[in-house]
Amino acid sequence: MINISNLSFGYSKGNLLYQDLSLLLNDGNIYGLLGKNGAGKSTLLKNIAGSLFPTGGCVTVDGMIPQKRLPSFLRTVYYIPEESFVPAITIKQYTTLFGVFYPNFNADQLNDYLKELDVVVLGKLSSLSFGQQKKFIIAFALACNTKVILMDEPTNGLDIPSKTQFRKLIASVMNEERIIFISTHQTRDLENLIDQVVIVNNGNLLLNASVDEITSRLYFETVSEISSDQKVLYTEEHLKGTSIVRENISGDDSRLNLEHLFNGATQNPKLLNQIFTPKKR
Repeated sequence: MINISNLSFGYSKGNLLYQDLSLLLNDGNIYGLLGKNGAGKSTLLKNIAGSLFPTGGCVTVDGMIPQKRLPSFLRTVYYIPEESFVPAITIKQYTTLFGVFYPNFNADQLNDYLKELDVVVLGKLSSLSFGQQKKFIIAFALACNTKVILMDEPTNGLDIPSKTQFRKLIASVMNEERIIFISTHQTRDLENLIDQVVIVNNGNLLLNASVDEITSRLYFETVSEISSDQKVLYTEEHLKGTSIVRENISGDDSRLNLEHLFNGATQNPKLLNQIFTPKKR
């Protein structure tokens, strides 16, 4: 479990990126972290990974404080930054150097994951393209079998077939003890993968809800005319009509559209909060 309690963080005094942010991430879920550029998605992941330290509040991972950087914590979490780097060494040299830090690292799994991602390394890792290097890092991270995996824009640089392979692989390695937290602005890459959606904006947590809860409270559809009695979170006109996100008062199922959800949440946070706040009986 990841517990973020009253987190405050800023890169300079008087300019806080987060202030009193609280967020609970439970085991057994794939979380999608959405936010505008500069909203602090990478910063939040780094505070969880222990490479940045809160200026206020506390972050714990299974009761451990990341900023202490204890070995027991470091072997529990694997963080993949947006800009991944691989040195000019072979796979064997890489796994010898870095695999030792992760007690559950499995070389056979690494080879299997590389095959699934169509990564072939004939020489040094630095000779791979950017996309292939990123897929190698993803495969290595998964083969380390850490309980927590933090991914910052993992599908950037991947072509369409590779994105499909990525989703299949992530789904196959997920279990009830793991937490996978993925930051992205490529919303369509995650729509069929994540269990829980986290949206941050202007240092605030706008939403932390399961896909099931979202689709039970919101209805996504395309209409020719918008009813005046509906609570509409978001609208977008196109050739086939108008796509809307509205309050789900009928209890019917609809397909989640992460892009429309994100736009509605950031443009109309008060209505979002009203819809998601439990009604008093």
